[in-house]
Amino acid sequence: MLLCKGHSLMDFSFLVNIIALLFSFFVAGAILGAVFSKPIRKKLVALLRLKRFKFLILDKSLHNPIIKPGTNPWTAEAVLNPAAAIIDNRTHLIYRAIGMDGVSRLGYASSADGIVFDKRLPYPVYVAQKPRNLPGRVRRYSPVLYPSGGSWGGCEDPRMVVIEGRVYVIFNMFDGWDFIRVAAISIAENDFMKEQFWKWDGPHILSRPGEIHKNWVLFPEKIDGKYAILHSVTPKIEVAYRYSIEDIGTTEPFIQSWVGSRNDLPVREDSWDSFVRGAGPPPVRTGRGWLLFYHAIDERDPGRYKLGAMLLDLSDPTKVLHRSSAPVLSPDEHYENNGKPGIVYACGAVVRGGKLFVYYGGADKVICVATAPLDAFLDELISGSQPSLATMNPAQTA
Repeated sequence: MLLCKGHSLMDFSFLVNIIALLFSFFVAGAILGAVFSKPIRKKLVALLRLKRFKFLILDKSLHNPIIKPGTNPWTAEAVLNPAAAIIDNRTHLIYRAIGMDGVSRLGYASSADGIVFDKRLPYPVYVAQKPRNLPGRVRRYSPVLYPSGGSWGGCEDPRMVVIEGRVYVIFNMFDGWDFIRVAAISIAENDFMKEQFWKWDGPHILSRPGEIHKNWVLFPEKIDGKYAILHSVTPKIEVAYRYSIEDIGTTEPFIQSWVGSRNDLPVREDSWDSFVRGAGPPPVRTGRGWLLFYHAIDERDPGRYKLGAMLLDLSDPTKVLHRSSAPVLSPDEHYENNGKPGIVYACGAVVRGGKLFVYYGGADKVICVATAPLDAFLDELISGSQPSLATMNPAQTA
């Protein structure tokens, strides 16, 4: 009788275990089915990418921000988005400054090591001609009224190159959202180095009238004997060639570029750069291609400008050889959020001693720098690994 009862208990226990096992298989199957469903897979991939990018962006420097708003009225509100070039072993910046009157002007600073800018001129080196005559009450700095960095007019976002003994600066001429033209000024390299009088030639308008364009960059050397202007990175890379910058709009035609809102372009699926905004610094020539940085926004992390990288073919720069699979610079530090939150905006890049220096504006308020060994950066970009820019540490400046 006891054996029968024991068998009954054993049979019951066995049955319970079988049911539990089947139930666990059912639950596990349901969970796995949910995990591997397309919507969940996308969310997991996005999460892993965000975690990965946060892991890569490390070691922000104590040097940042390297230039802050100044005491002069024309630099009092913000300094940002610097162009960069190396001449006579010094790094020279032409940066955008926003004054208390809300006008953007171009300032100048230079450095022996690319980090500490010991020379900074107390006056602007270029001022826009005749910004619009707004009522006095609105002629002021206001990030709320004017989302373009808080400025209602002037010279915005310069990019600088040196070609055949002449310094060229391309910038956005901004005079309200109904007038945004791309323009260029230039000066002899010798006059540039004198740091006085600033006898610029121009401005010469490059873009067509009645169209809104921004973020054009000039290649740092001629290609097939012509100046090469990269004027669009989306929906495709577009480069225009001209014999003369000064004659554009007269004997040389205005540059015809893609017209439309970047917000209306299709989203780049399953990538961090869902919305590509425009080029960053002028392309950097390397032995393996033109290194081009660009700005983009991830739809899974909206409201934050990030920096990506492409490698373009040297002979045909409309051909993309490699593209970063994640951002190389993202706005995670307080100085990249204390102002307009979530902004890193690069306009200058140079190479010193095998190290890449990228100069950018943080939060539309301050100027910062980020670096990487150039060869290692290119190795990772080409191999499909994720290159990153770590800001220069104090110990690395020696």
